[in-house]
Amino acid sequence: MKTLILEQNSTFLPTRIPLPSSKSESNRALIIDALTEGENRLLNLAEARDTQTMIRLLRENPPIYDVLDAGTTMRFLTAYAAVTDQHKVMTGTPRMCERPIGILVDALRALGAEIHYMNKEGFPPLAVHGLKIQKTDHIQIRGDVSSQYISALLMIAPVLPQGLTLELTGKVGSRTYIEMTIQLMGAFGVSCEWVENRIQVKPQAYKFTVFSVESDWSGASYWFSLLACADEGDLFLEGLKKR
Repeated sequence: MKTLILEQNSTFLPTRIPLPSSKSESNRALIIDALTEGENRLLNLAEARDTQTMIRLLRENPPIYDVLDAGTTMRFLTAYAAVTDQHKVMTGTPRMCERPIGILVDALRALGAEIHYMNKEGFPPLAVHGLKIQKTDHIQIRGDVSSQYISALLMIAPVLPQGLTLELTGKVGSRTYIEMTIQLMGAFGVSCEWVENRIQVKPQAYKFTVFSVESDWSGASYWFSLLACADEGDLFLEGLKKR
């Protein structure tokens, strides 16, 4: 067995650290950009495979959206295809096709999208036919489900003819990711009203903007730990936004 010995360095020089970009923010910005009339300028997009897969699929617009193993890409692009009058097959790796998506599909069907399971009920692959007539402007969804379902519905809400009100039932789980989605929508000119358990988005257009994706806070945590081991020092972590 090999032994690794780490010795504390008593000095720590002031250092600037470039951090990787936020994958969560990048993926949301890409969907919003795709729903915007005109082309936004998105800067500092993540190099993660999930994000690069979404960039490629949105750019090439193939009839089959193969998201590989990217869960966020599967959920966001399913909602995107459902409101853009497209016929798409949503698929991925065998493992991706074992991940449930029924809650999102049920919500999109309620809105008016035509979605069929091509294999197992509740799971990809899916055949998606974009909605032509919006059937409802009110969707009820559990607050403790994946925030990606809620975020996917929120991002498509302003382009729906009637807008959308989401009623979250029970305890809301990943509130911070829902708030991130709402903040990004605001950066592109769309307002949401979140009162108690209801989020209302009226019909409106995303506006052209220049948007720089924030760096990843989770990537900063390792540097915080390193600095904590030093007697003194300063780190400048680039690209983080103070909230």
